[in-house]
Amino acid sequence: MSYLHTLLFGLYPYLAGTVFLIGSLLRFDHGQYTWKTGSSQMLSSKRMRWASPLFHVGILVIFFGHLVGLLTPHWMYEPFISAGNKQIMAILVGGIAGVMCLVGGTMLLVRRLTDPRVKATSSHMDNLILLLLVVQVTLGLLTIPAAMQHLDGGVMLRLAQWAQAIVFFQGNAAAHLVGLSWIYHIHIFIGLTIILIFPFTRLVHAWSAPLGYLGRRYQIVRRRA
Repeated sequence: MSYLHTLLFGLYPYLAGTVFLIGSLLRFDHGQYTWKTGSSQMLSSKRMRWASPLFHVGILVIFFGHLVGLLTPHWMYEPFISAGNKQIMAILVGGIAGVMCLVGGTMLLVRRLTDPRVKATSSHMDNLILLLLVVQVTLGLLTIPAAMQHLDGGVMLRLAQWAQAIVFFQGNAAAHLVGLSWIYHIHIFIGLTIILIFPFTRLVHAWSAPLGYLGRRYQIVRRRA
């Protein structure tokens, strides 16, 4: 195992995670006026009816799928589902969500780069983060053919062992990725880079998801006679 491999997949995750947490906290404390979605729908609603729901639903399914799939220890689900069946389920659900996210994200990226009004109000970071997300979901879809060649669940287990070793500080995490296909390495690296630059983008609005609306009391709105 080379030093570069250890640097990218053993140390870089901690750098990205530290910047992610501290950067988000500092931006919330010192830049609350920039803590917003920066929605451009009022400027132009073209393609938004399909693009935005496809992108957001797809990316939420992918995010929580990765979160649960990678950080759940094998012994917790082993009595109910085998590692191989879990990997097949991840391929099916992740594939559908990935296609949704890719179609929606591509439509949003094209809109942001070609619509004059939206383009004029978009920063370089807006374009970069959307481009990175589209590239990342494309790489995720490209991992499916590689995963289909190993349906015993071994690949899924090794990726989960790497993620859990990082999160729970369990020794040399990078060793779990040795020998895996190059597509997984690039996919992980781009994902870590997105985490690294997260505090400097409009993605920070994810911290302010309006979950309070789910438990809020109903509001009665009456029309004036």
